[in-house]
Amino acid sequence: MLQSIPSKLDIMTSHERIKPYINRTPVLSSDKINELCGCEVFFKCENLQKIGAFKARGGLNAALSLDKSLIEKGLCTHSSGNHAQAVALAAKLLHVKAYIVMPSNAPKPKVNGVLSLGAELIFCEPTLEARENGVKKIIEKTGAVFIHPFDNYDVIAGQATASKELLEEQPDLDAILAPVGGGGLLSGTGLTAKYFSKKAKVYAGEPEGAADAVLSFKSGKVEKAPFINTVADGLLTNLSEKTLEIIRDTVRDILLVNDEEIMAALKLVFENLKIIIEPSCAVPLAALIKNKEVFKNQQVGIILSGGNVDLSKLTF
Repeated sequence: MLQSIPSKLDIMTSHERIKPYINRTPVLSSDKINELCGCEVFFKCENLQKIGAFKARGGLNAALSLDKSLIEKGLCTHSSGNHAQAVALAAKLLHVKAYIVMPSNAPKPKVNGVLSLGAELIFCEPTLEARENGVKKIIEKTGAVFIHPFDNYDVIAGQATASKELLEEQPDLDAILAPVGGGGLLSGTGLTAKYFSKKAKVYAGEPEGAADAVLSFKSGKVEKAPFINTVADGLLTNLSEKTLEIIRDTVRDILLVNDEEIMAALKLVFENLKIIIEPSCAVPLAALIKNKEVFKNQQVGIILSGGNVDLSKLTF
């Protein structure tokens, strides 16, 4: 279990550890999107990952890094969806019990995904305090090991492998964009660019309706969003001390977009890449479109983070 910021070797080791259990997701591009953005865009399709999201990487890496004697009583976490499925998948592979605390308003496809993996699901009020209290009660009752959604260096090292694969296929990228919620994917992407690329700069896309990371990035301390109101339900969490430290060291900027811009980017992906993504996943593309002048004539990678979307709630 990693006790400090993941090194280059840690990320390489993590990749080898999880390779047998994950998909090496494809990298797609679209002439129409390239023309619209004024640059070459390469999409790393983690929506096609196991459980439909990049979170499989970090959850599996953290679980597989634990001594088997520690996890006999099971694994637990709190999550609005994708990390919940990652821990449930890891528990299933390791033949142990999974206890998942989810907010009562979690998207139905993510709830169904957790249940289909055989996890025990505990609903709570949609607040961080309620989620943390729920996990505390589970640990006291069962002795299960807690895997935090992002405030965990093994999770961060696992998430870093998505951009590592992207750079293996497109080594000349000038920039990589990722969405930011708790910061596990973004901090992992920042470390990957630092270790495995000579020139790629990392940027984040963040919803205006959950804009805590941009404040934390500027102030140097974990901040809360002034208000929460966004279609990007996977990006509602604050950063942690661990993710903020890495992000401030490795990320160039955090770019804000509104829900209208997010949904326009989502529609663009649906129409041109012919794949399903969730609104949170469209945030980096929306940020790229809004800031085209920053990326003009560059090679740009985008991590498409997940595809677990409730289609009945989408309106264009």
